Amino acid sequence: MSKINLFSQIISKLDRGLFNSIVKERETDKHQKGYSSWTHLASMLFCQFAKSQSVRSISMA
Repeated sequence: MSKINLFSQIISKLDRGLFNSIVKERETDKHQKGYSSWTHLASMLFCQFAKSQSVRSISMA
């Protein structure tokens, strides 16, 4: 049985197709070498919801 947390429920409400069309239109993933725009959005949202002061504080937890 999988465990779905609140964050994954919030992320699932985002329209990924619309997001991908905006990324393609703006070419934000054109020169990316590690994180895609979707991964960047998800990590920034997580940091915001966690009320973190920095990304480092999340990665050290």
